[in-house]
Formats: sequence, C-alpha cells, structure tokens
Amino acid sequence: MVLVGELSLWIALLMCAWSVTLSFAGGAMRRADLVRSGERGLYAGTGFVVLSSIGLWTALLTSDFSLRYVASFTSANLPVVYKFSAFWGGQAGSMLFWCLVLAGYAALATWANRRDNRELMPWVTGTNALVLLFFVATTALASNPYERLDWVPADGRGLNPQLQNPAMAIHPPLLYLGYVATAIPFGFAVAALVTRRLDAEWLGAVRRWSLVSWVFLTLGIVLGMWWAYVELGWGGYWMWDPVENASFLPWLTGTAFLHSIMIQEKRGMLRKWNITLVVATFLLSILGTFITRSGIIQSVHSFAQSSVGNWFAAFMVLALAATVWLVSTRLKDLESQAQLEAMVSREAAFLYNNLVLVGIAFSVLWGTLFPILSEAVRGSKITVGESFFNAVNVPLGLLLLALTGIGPLIAWRKASVQNIQKQFLGPAVFGLVTGAALMVLGVRAFYPLVAWTLSAFVAGTIIQEFWKGVGARRKMYGENPVVAFGRLVARNRRRYGGYVVHAGIVILMAAFAGMAFKKEYDVTLADGEVYKAVDPYGRTWTFTNEGLSSFKALNREVVAVALRPELDGKPLDLLTSEKRQHFDSRGNPTFQPSTEVGILTRNEQDVYLVLAGVVGGKAEIRINFNPLVVWVWHGGTLLAIGGLIVMWPQSSRRRRQSGYVAELAPEAITA
Repeated sequence: MVLVGELSLWIALLMCAWSVTLSFAGGAMRRADLVRSGERGLYAGTGFVVLSSIGLWTALLTSDFSLRYVASFTSANLPVVYKFSAFWGGQAGSMLFWCLVLAGYAALATWANRRDNRELMPWVTGTNALVLLFFVATTALASNPYERLDWVPADGRGLNPQLQNPAMAIHPPLLYLGYVATAIPFGFAVAALVTRRLDAEWLGAVRRWSLVSWVFLTLGIVLGMWWAYVELGWGGYWMWDPVENASFLPWLTGTAFLHSIMIQEKRGMLRKWNITLVVATFLLSILGTFITRSGIIQSVHSFAQSSVGNWFAAFMVLALAATVWLVSTRLKDLESQAQLEAMVSREAAFLYNNLVLVGIAFSVLWGTLFPILSEAVRGSKITVGESFFNAVNVPLGLLLLALTGIGPLIAWRKASVQNIQKQFLGPAVFGLVTGAALMVLGVRAFYPLVAWTLSAFVAGTIIQEFWKGVGARRKMYGENPVVAFGRLVARNRRRYGGYVVHAGIVILMAAFAGMAFKKEYDVTLADGEVYKAVDPYGRTWTFTNEGLSSFKALNREVVAVALRPELDGKPLDLLTSEKRQHFDSRGNPTFQPSTEVGILTRNEQDVYLVLAGVVGGKAEIRINFNPLVVWVWHGGTLLAIGGLIVMWPQSSRRRRQSGYVAELAPEAITA
C-alpha cells in the first residue's frame, strides 16, 4: 500500500495537469467534450490523492520506519490516535493532507455544478485544478512524505508532546478545512472575471463555500485557543503569535466578504470590493501557509525552515499578479449598479463594518510581517510585541462591536429619524444602564467598561429582533413562544443565524474584556506549605501544597504537584500540574520537557496552575486567576452554531412562504 500511495502521488500530478489543460482549452474553445474531459481528469486526480493519503496512513499505523516522515513523527509506543493524527503533524504529511482536502473540495464543487453555471465551470475547474497541481507538485518535489531513509531505525523519534493532545487531533484539520475552502470562491472569482459574468450569479455559487471556510476557520481558531490555553502554560489563549495571526487574517477578510455580499445582492454595490475580498482571503491563506512553512518567523506552531517556503512565495506572487491583471482589465464590468445614498443607512453601516475588519487585518498583517521587513531593510529582525497589537486592535474591535449592533437595525438606502428612534431606544437604554451599574459596582478600567456597555447594547438589539419576530409569528399563527422561535430561525436562517453569530461575538468580546483583570502569582512552596492569594473579585483563596510526586506512564516520566484550593473555608477540587519528559521505546529522551497545567473552571474565572520547576525539593509554581475564560469557549461555540444555521440550506417552498408573509404584513417581515 505504501508503494501504491507513492505512485499515486505522481499520477495525481499528471491528472491535475491534464485537468488544467483540458478545462481551460474547453472554456476558451467552447467545446463541451474538452470540458467534460477536464472534469474527469480532476475526479481522477482526486482519486489518486485519496490513494496516496491511504498509503501514508498505512505507513504511520504500521510503524514503517523506512519512511523518513514516519520515523520523524511517530514511535512504536505512540498511541494509535496520535499515529493517525501524525498525518498532519509534520511538514510533508500536512502538505499531502492539504492536497486531500483541496482535491475533495474541488471535486465536490465541480460535481455540485454539473448542471449549473456551465459558462463559469470550465474556468472554475481549471483554476481549482491549477491550485491543486501546485500543491501536489510542491508535495511531490519539495516535501515528499514517501522519502526513504538510507537505513531503517529500530524506532521513531515520536510525536512532539505538545501535539499529543486531543485538541491537536482536531484543530489542524479544522483549520485546513477552512484554509483550503477559500480556494473554491477564488476559482469562481477568476471564472467570473475571465468570462465577464460579474453579476450576482457567481456570488450565489460562492456564498456557501465562503460560509464553509468561515465556519471551519472559526472552529479551528477557537479550538487552537483552547489548546494553547491548556497545553502551552502561557496562562492565556491568544498571544498574537505569527501563526495565530496567519489563521486570523483570512477569517477577518472572509467575515468582511460575508457582510458586503449582502450589499451587492440587495443593491448591486461593492462589486470591485467583493472580488478583491475573495482574492485577498485566498492569498492570505497562502500567506499563512508560507509563514508557517518557510521558517522565516519563529513560532511554537511553525514547521522547520525548508524550500517549501520558496514555492509558496513564488505561487503567491504569480497568483497576485494574475488576479491584479484580471481585475484591472475588467474595471468597467465591475462598476456598481447603484450609489450610496446616505451615510446613515444599512449599506453605509456594512461598509464601515468592512473598513474596520480590513483595518484590523492590515494592522495584524503589518505587525506579523514587520520582523521580516525590518530584517530586509536594516539587517536585524525587530519583533513586534503584544502591546502593539492590543493598542491598535482593541479600539478597532470595540468600534466593530458597536457596528455589530448598529448595522442590522438601520434601514436600507436612508434611515429616518423615526426609524433610528424606534430601533435604538431600547438597546441604547439597556447598554447605558448596564454601563452605569458597572461603574456603581466599581469598574473603572476604560476599555473593559466600554466593552461591557457595548456588549449590553448589542445584546439588546439581538433580543429586540428576536422578540419582534417571535411576537409576529405568535400574532399571525397562534404559536407558543418556543415553536415560534424555532420556526422563526428555520424560515429565515440567513438573518437569524446572523444574529446568533452576533450573540457569539458579544459573549466573546465580554469575555476578552475580563482578562484585563487577570492576576498572577509566582510562588515556591514546600510540601504542606500554605499560600494565600486574592482573586480579581477581592476574595481570598488558600492553597495548600499536598506534595510533589513522580511516576512513569506509557512513554514518559512525570513530576507532579498537587494543590488543595479553598475559598471561604470550603475545600474545592484538587489542582495538579505536571512536568513531563517523553522517551522513545529504547528509553532515550525525546524533545524538551513539556508542561501539563491544572485548571479549576468556574463561571466567573479559571484558577490556572503551572508547575514551573522543582528546586531543592520545593515546587516553583505560578497561580493565575483568569476571569471569564469559560465564556470564550461558549462564545466561540455559539459563533460556529450561528454560522451553521446560516449555511444550512432552506427549501424553496419555505423561502416563498417567507416572502409571502413579508408581503402580507410589513410589521411581520422578521417572521
């Protein structure tokens, strides 16, 4: 099977080249037979990529240490689940996994449009096959997972202990599913530019793929935050690490596109902007891959330096040049069908929303690339710290939060004073009352106070919209509140799924603000020693060191400390933190010692314990009080659920019914 997998990789390369050539030729010559042949070439290439992936999985699961990749990222005593996930744990395997996901997406997009968008599809298939050709060629020629060793070792090095975590068996695939999905909208954008069919038709095909990318990126980013929080011992979940930023960038531009697409569908505006956002989202996903794989930026997430980075740099430059040329030669075709009529309108609010999202993306991109630029210009690498990102993006994030509540409530074209008063009075009062109550309770920190006040305002707008919609359904159909709520969401998934997404954003922003009150204590404790600490809420905690212990597990030696926390004299669950040294099957140490943190999760905060080391029989310990962390995970989950609601297809019958209800009663539009 390993030999079949290796051969299949090279055959896939040929099939992709065939698909590119025949698809583009068929589109240019308008020959359906060539177009069909190009599509079949893509299907065949997908099949061979699947075979190649099965071959590598077989080698990993059977511990075939004759392959350099298997010997580098697995060992005989590695649990099976991590042997399976080692597929994407290293450079070469993750490249093949990227090919697998991209091939599956491209084949699915071609099959789903076998009867629709036929003028676009030769160029869509050809573009997707061209991107796949690049990835397969890079894998086969620059980072081949089937590379053989000159001699077969008795055992492999094993998987990095930090990757031996359930989240890391899921987090990278989710990010890849999000990253790779950006290629499909890019293919449709190129096809629309080539054929000059730049009306709303191509947007209908692109929208769902953009949502697929957005949902998977959201899940991947949130799960990556959780992994960093529980595995790395930072004491936090986001450090503006270059590779974290690389996943955040396409999420930002993808979010901007999903908002501005509504303006083009409704008013025919922002056509140039939408094309630019689709292209930028794809290129940023390629840039993120370049950052991860080139080795030019140091990160706990990145792979070692390799020639793969040069391939990605060249591809990125060529793709940028081609799309800039296409857009510049189609500027007349991209002229908007309408103009912005008022600065206070839903179109304007969505435009401001887009500008803020792109502004955040630019600041993150600048801060991420600055070390590279400074080294190129001055010869020395200057790293941009967390303070820069926070100073720029916290105000922008708060502005974005405000727009999250403002945009959906303003009327299209031009908002009247009456409309503004009617829509905003309740939410604005709710926000201001919340802010005043927080000040009375002693909150004086500016940014958290603003964040929580705006969160209350946006929450008020969401509650108001659901209240009106449920009320309209109850009035018209006599439904009970639960049934009315469910049918309200089911019959207008785009609108109310969007509100669920906004609710997730509110929870996330409120939770992020809580970390401004984080408290940290570094202490050294002997067995039985007691330490008292005050949390952000002014409560005194008592921690008793229950002692150090050491033991051996499956493939590691462990030193652990246990603390008994007490709050108001009440004992709570034991907190433990570990230092682990992993070994291969011959007893040789592998990698640097890793840390397992102890976390006591409560609704108001996490108590976070890290064993930093052992000196003279005493435990060096860090204790953090991290407010509202559990709400980060709740908000991220709600964000993804909202995206799934928006993405879920709605039957044509229900769409017609929704339109009929809207015509019957303007006040029931939300029903």
